[in-house]
Amino acid sequence: MYTLLIVFFLVSIIFSFLCSIWEAVLLSITPSYAAIQQQEGGELGKTIQQFKANIDRPLAAILTLNTIAHTAGAIGVGAQASKIWGASLISTAVVPVVMTLAILLLSEIIPKTIGANYWRELAPFTVRALKLVMKILAPLVYVSQLITKALKKDKNASVLSRADFTAMAELGSRQGVFDEGESNLLKSFLRFDTILVKDVMTPRTVVVAADETTTVRDFYKAHPKLRFSRIPLYQESVDKISGYLLKDDLLTNLVTQWESASNDSHTDTALSKLRRDIILVQQHEPITKLFNDFTEKREHIALVVDEFGGMAGIVTMEDVLETLLGLEIVDESDNTVDMQAMARKQWASRASAMGLNVEPE
Repeated sequence: MYTLLIVFFLVSIIFSFLCSIWEAVLLSITPSYAAIQQQEGGELGKTIQQFKANIDRPLAAILTLNTIAHTAGAIGVGAQASKIWGASLISTAVVPVVMTLAILLLSEIIPKTIGANYWRELAPFTVRALKLVMKILAPLVYVSQLITKALKKDKNASVLSRADFTAMAELGSRQGVFDEGESNLLKSFLRFDTILVKDVMTPRTVVVAADETTTVRDFYKAHPKLRFSRIPLYQESVDKISGYLLKDDLLTNLVTQWESASNDSHTDTALSKLRRDIILVQQHEPITKLFNDFTEKREHIALVVDEFGGMAGIVTMEDVLETLLGLEIVDESDNTVDMQAMARKQWASRASAMGLNVEPE
């Protein structure tokens, strides 16, 4: 009788121990690990992806076996205890308490801790064992699946969100997996889709633009140390942007004039002759779409328009890349790093001159 008591106890604890390990391992396997295993080929990666795609099946098998083990163990141990000790305090109080503590420690806390910490090492064993258990308990697993499908909230819900990846990048930086620069870059990538053109553009108040009727020489004399490679051109007013001037075209035209044999009589070129078409973009457009437009059209500058069609500012590929990389790309000739900050400062100065109490941000 003592032998049967021990057998029932050990069988219940062992099967429950395995079920807890399998459950912890299965829930700890990350999507990245599953994808890597699938890329490497083999049965392991394929099976893990099947389990992750329909996790109700392996979980149903685990919970079914675990319930059977607990129930059979409790009944068997209780029956043998009654035969040995009758209706004494040992069989009615001591044995149930010992059984409860054993289940709590040996089949819940310890195995789940092991599974959560050593899931990579235990993943192959777990996958093979679960395939066998699912075949043996197929009818019960099928019934459990029908119930869980009816209770499922969202069948296509993603396991990880952008917020999860952002938190992981921050955690990776704190734990030394990524350095600070790598972590910032990852977070910039993740928030890239949420940023609008108006957040990165150069406001019209600080845009350097030129009248397209201005001659090349006159413009160069007015801006001998021009630090921008692309200058918007307008007709009559800045609100009527007609295109843009490439600095290289300007310098090439100047060199051509200087090399001319009769330089003094050479007809100066108007900026409109060097004008290139400029693409338009709405200020509330995501910069992901703008980035695609830049790459598809092989352009580096766009005119930003407001909801009324007026000029709100300009945006360049440099602005988009700065946002993507999470840093300011400052040319060696740049005097101002943040053009939006400069625009706010200029507005504060003008407001102060008009008697308005406005502080620069």
